[in-house]
Amino acid sequence: MKYRNVGKTGLKISDISLGAWLTYGGTAEDEASKACITKAIELGVNFIDIADVYARGKAETVVGKVITDYDRKDLVISSKVFWPMSDGINDRGLSRKHIMESIDRSLDRIGTDYLDIYFAHRFDRNTPLEETIRAMSDLVDQGLIHYWGTSVWPAVQLERAVWIAKDLGLHAPVVEQPRYNMLDRFIELDVMETTKRNGIGIVCWSPLAQGVLTGKYNDGVPEGSRATTSKFIERDLTEANFDKVKQLHEIASSKDITVAQLALAWILRRDEMSSAITGATSPKHVTSNVEASEISLDSHTLEDIEKILNNEPQGHPVYQAPW
Repeated sequence: MKYRNVGKTGLKISDISLGAWLTYGGTAEDEASKACITKAIELGVNFIDIADVYARGKAETVVGKVITDYDRKDLVISSKVFWPMSDGINDRGLSRKHIMESIDRSLDRIGTDYLDIYFAHRFDRNTPLEETIRAMSDLVDQGLIHYWGTSVWPAVQLERAVWIAKDLGLHAPVVEQPRYNMLDRFIELDVMETTKRNGIGIVCWSPLAQGVLTGKYNDGVPEGSRATTSKFIERDLTEANFDKVKQLHEIASSKDITVAQLALAWILRRDEMSSAITGATSPKHVTSNVEASEISLDSHTLEDIEKILNNEPQGHPVYQAPW
């Protein structure tokens, strides 16, 4: 396993990390979840990403039970706050009240004294940004979290957060967690530029487009599969994308790797990336994903991939100069 710094911090996390979205505490049984987490740590994965909203707290509980078998200092554990956890009017968003109450509940479910990273799970337009930054910064000062980050935040709000924090002498976000994969390259437009300029790391979710980039949907969507329950995958289930995956499979086969490993190695080609957060429901999936950490793609292969993808993100014409 290879490791990278999270942005300009000294924190090092594994190239390939493990995420609990839609699986642990949810679709995966507890024993299967334990087997995956155990295998991941055994193979050198040190970063495990959770969120309070994943299975309404159950994911945090499942992961917490497993990591008690390990030395806490060897692991980098993150969770998130933003989405509603009840019908309570204040049990949502990034207000100081919700952040301060949510961290206590997450720590209790995980069974740990601190989180290494605490993510603001979306940008909250109903809460002053300064209020959110002050709350997160206070948690760092209190030792309840070591760093804080953002997830799926627009570039302009990332920039604002950094400069507000600097102006007020507060702890700024050090990592962004966006969706990024071969089929969704939106962050290449301005998020990557913003994070790089400000020393913010990137840990992406859905690096395999929720399974589309493994090829398992090429012949149709199986009944009861993740594709039937997740709205994020709908736009990727197209014949054009299936055709791209088939062509990518030919490149992967020529290198004796899987198309999923090719897709993960493609993500890790970028220096801006700190880690690719993968999901897994079996130790075999974990092992295969981890092996991508050792795969390097040469320039010719990357050129061939670009020809197949043919989807380099473009800026909106209204914002571009006509020359």
